[in-house]
Amino acid sequence: MIDIAVLGAGPAGMAAATQAAQRGASVVLFDESPAPGGQVYRAAPAGYAMPRDADRAEGDALRAALAASNAVVRTGHRVWGVGGGPLVPLGEAAAPFRLDALAPDGSNTITEARALVLATGTHERIIPFPGWTLPGVLGLAAATILLKANGVLPGRRVVVAGAGPLLYAVAAKLAKAGATVAAVVDLAATSEWIAALPALMARPDLLARGAAWRASLTLKGVPVLAAHRIVAAEGVGVLQRVRVAPLAGGDYRVFDCDALTIGHGLVPATEATRAFRAAHRYVAESGGWVPVLDEDRRTSIPLLYACGDGSGVRGAAAAPASGRVAALAALRDLGLIDAASHATSRASPAADFARASRAGGAMARMMALRPALVAAIPPETIICRCEGVTRAQIEAAVEDGATAMNQVKQFTRCGMGPCQGRLCGEAAAELVAARVGGREKAGFATGRVPLRPVAMDALLGDFDYADIPVPRPAPI
Repeated sequence: MIDIAVLGAGPAGMAAATQAAQRGASVVLFDESPAPGGQVYRAAPAGYAMPRDADRAEGDALRAALAASNAVVRTGHRVWGVGGGPLVPLGEAAAPFRLDALAPDGSNTITEARALVLATGTHERIIPFPGWTLPGVLGLAAATILLKANGVLPGRRVVVAGAGPLLYAVAAKLAKAGATVAAVVDLAATSEWIAALPALMARPDLLARGAAWRASLTLKGVPVLAAHRIVAAEGVGVLQRVRVAPLAGGDYRVFDCDALTIGHGLVPATEATRAFRAAHRYVAESGGWVPVLDEDRRTSIPLLYACGDGSGVRGAAAAPASGRVAALAALRDLGLIDAASHATSRASPAADFARASRAGGAMARMMALRPALVAAIPPETIICRCEGVTRAQIEAAVEDGATAMNQVKQFTRCGMGPCQGRLCGEAAAELVAARVGGREKAGFATGRVPLRPVAMDALLGDFDYADIPVPRPAPI
């Protein structure tokens, strides 16, 4: 058994694993990507020579520190199951944490750890609109992966839409890579960006980077539409144009394009904390439902910790510091460092996190879900792509007595497809919340195994019926 397992190799997970391993703990780090880095600091595939930028430099520094530590790094491993901790038969004592992972060769691995640090990151929120299922419509995060990992453009003429700094990062990088950016459609008003400036001054490096993105778009003559939204994506079989209108209402504009990259903010990935039945609370300005944490990143479950954006959106700049704080708490709770060493060691990363969080929090507030987008969804628009569930069907389920997300899931199958509610959950929950009195009353779908989709044959292996044990008949 190892001391500490870390789930997620983004900036928070890399920093947590490095910190713990450097202090002498036995550590294993899991991630399903082929290399550590996460979304923002994604590594280029082997053999690809990608251009250097600030994100790649920061990611390389974290990867180098991780490689120099004694942490065992298991990339390409899809952790699909969790157990142990509080997940034991009724009446039994808490057990070591268990992670079930599908390895790159298709085999299953089981790891047990005394403590578990969750650095699971986020998934992108996209509020549905007519035409959002057309080929050519993709998330800002997907566009980032194409650009950073493979140097591939999502299209030649692209509209970039949504909220937050990723909007301008993607637009600037697309333009630099040779795409024509037809328009940037920003949900935020110019006044919102101005109001965020004092908080952004806590990280002048990030402020300067954002200003450079915006300036590059201005120099290229890219129209930036503040306080606007995508009304519809249109085309015959494939995206051909988008309709854009002011949030406050008014005339719409049409932009021809072959790709729309869109994102309405980030949502913490809480599948694992929900599976462990940790306490959660709804905080819109942190992305939505987040685990309840103390100042050292402890959840309500002993020896279970959460860090990075999976515990509340604060951005990649704040993530490494939160990972270090979580790792130091785990080391202290396991008795691997004493109280004095813990207090001395946590001071610097805690201060780093507080400073970076001021800027990250301002951006998270700007990316918070905007109810007006949900209110504008037409009744016939598909909400759950996996199961083909529309807004009208979700609202009919509520009328029939489904007053919480678990019930809506049972009534309509919304959230029961391969994405497990990651794409539809936010919009569906807002529709339910509007009718039952808020997101807290609407609740969230219970976290269940598998955390990620896995093929049944990968789990079952080869067998025939002769291998199945048949119990003896019960006496009459």
